[in-house]
Amino acid sequence: MVTAEQLTAGHPQHPVEASAVAGRVAASGRVLVVLDDDPTGTQSVHDVPVLTGWTEDDLAWGLQQGAPCVYVLTNTRALSPAEAARTDREVVVAAVSAARRLGADVGFVSRGDSTLRGHHPLETDTITDVLRELGEPVPDAVLVVPAFPDAGRITVDSVHYWCTGGTCTPVGETEFARDATFGYSSSDLRAWVAEKSAASGSPAPVATEDVLALTLADLRRGPAAAADVLRGARGGQAVVVDAACEDDLRVLALAEEQLAAEGRRFLHRAGPPFVRARTGMEPRRPLTSAEVPLGDARGGLVVVGSHVGLTTRQLERLRDGHALAGTVEVDVAAALDPARREPHLADVVDRLVAALAEGDAVVSTSRLLTTGADAAASLDIAVAVSRAVVQVVRGVVARTSPRFVVAKGGITSSDVARHGLGVRRAVVRGPLLPGLVSLWEPVEGPAAGIPYVVFAGNVGDDGSLLDVVRTLSAG
Repeated sequence: MVTAEQLTAGHPQHPVEASAVAGRVAASGRVLVVLDDDPTGTQSVHDVPVLTGWTEDDLAWGLQQGAPCVYVLTNTRALSPAEAARTDREVVVAAVSAARRLGADVGFVSRGDSTLRGHHPLETDTITDVLRELGEPVPDAVLVVPAFPDAGRITVDSVHYWCTGGTCTPVGETEFARDATFGYSSSDLRAWVAEKSAASGSPAPVATEDVLALTLADLRRGPAAAADVLRGARGGQAVVVDAACEDDLRVLALAEEQLAAEGRRFLHRAGPPFVRARTGMEPRRPLTSAEVPLGDARGGLVVVGSHVGLTTRQLERLRDGHALAGTVEVDVAAALDPARREPHLADVVDRLVAALAEGDAVVSTSRLLTTGADAAASLDIAVAVSRAVVQVVRGVVARTSPRFVVAKGGITSSDVARHGLGVRRAVVRGPLLPGLVSLWEPVEGPAAGIPYVVFAGNVGDDGSLLDVVRTLSAG
């Protein structure tokens, strides 16, 4: 067992003020378009637009909001490879068209999971291909930056760790590496890039030795040293980047700005806090209940879809520690059975509507994880279950307006926002837990006026869901 302090010993931090990065970004005029593979990527940012649709007009609206970045909720982690590639293609085409119309300069980030699940290298390959086809500059390198220090995910000497309870475990040895759809074995990001490249069926898979590493030692010597390493990347080469704190990510941002002045471009596959650091955004303190524009309804709705062990423990703590008017379960077996599905879901809606008239209520999927014979079948089951949850939320909102909605889990959060609540354009107001859980304010549609909280399945501690619901219920 090893601690984060032991891993970073001998590498004193190189402090960087967020304002130093923000000034360089503002001077460049560049806006980052973040293709977010599930909605939890907004957990580290605040006061930025987020889209669940991606027409040219949607992107133009986002680019005109005066923020240094625009999030586009692609939800590609819930899609097949072909669907993910098609979605990314549509977003990039729309973003480039909107940028050309407005005379804006845009860069791209493929926001991925800090525990390495998702379609990589498919998504960055697709973005690069589309930029090339459109005659736009293509990246000199693809920077792989999954670190999420706020949530205990750090990368040191190219090895990615999950740190909890004071100790750090190589991520390839955690439950996340055994994901039914996006599993992997490598904790060393250089080997992980090679592993995922080989699995993608690429005609020219990347070898481990061809992956460049930007280490903690490089970063903590400052932006110039980091820029020297990145300057050696050519032809879209993969570069894996260490980070153990926000300052490391800001050093990377300044190095990139230095190289941007030399005409170099970078594409990113990154964890949630990268965009905050890259744009020079200051971390925001958590929102208080007084700052959340809560509705007048009696109860709020908590929707739990994630099946990771942490989510299940958080749900148990919420049930034990908060006075709930009702807890209703969507039985996965019934939701997957055509003969039982509709009457079961109708009953769930009835029970939730009755509970919300009295107070806060929870709807969760049954806690026994159901998987298929292979990764594709498992993804199909996950999507079918998520559709059942969406049908429930849509049925509830058609009959009552919850005081707030909290969605737990990546696929769940996306589908509830887009299909359950009809959110198309929103503003990320800020976190409810430091850098971990974000609150959206829908600006139009049936959910306007209902605070929507996006809560990843794999973040926080056992009491975090209880803390969030208590904050919202206290307002």
